[in-house]
Amino acid sequence: MRRRRALVVAATGLVIGLGAAGTAVAAGTGSGVAGTPCSATAKACVDLESQQAWLMKGGKVTYGPVDVATGGHGTETPTGDFAVYDKDRDHHSAEFDGAPMPWSVFFAPGGIAFHEGDRSSGSAGCVKMRNQDATVFFGKLAQGDRVEVR
Repeated sequence: MRRRRALVVAATGLVIGLGAAGTAVAAGTGSGVAGTPCSATAKACVDLESQQAWLMKGGKVTYGPVDVATGGHGTETPTGDFAVYDKDRDHHSAEFDGAPMPWSVFFAPGGIAFHEGDRSSGSAGCVKMRNQDATVFFGKLAQGDRVEVR
């Protein structure tokens, strides 16, 4: 019984030790994408602090940075990891009197999307961008693509 308990304790220590060592090695390899706050698995990245967004593939930036306008006080753009769940080329907001949201790429609950819009003011949580940037994001992102907002 003692020998069995000793083996279990030794094996557990080894697994925990290797797990910690693996974490240290992984952290040192730089799992993020240079110039962005996002991971290599993201297809789209939003940096709320700099008000910029990027498209990425295979851990490399393929488009951007582009200037964006995100949610304001009380209507913040949610942070976290999301997935594109719908796209609508000519969307109109149901919540805001039919306000136009062209080139919408929806990725977060509550109808949060990338879309064309006036960047001189905050949004109700969406990520607004110039027309040419919105059309590129619309064309390059597909349902299920990972979106990271930091």
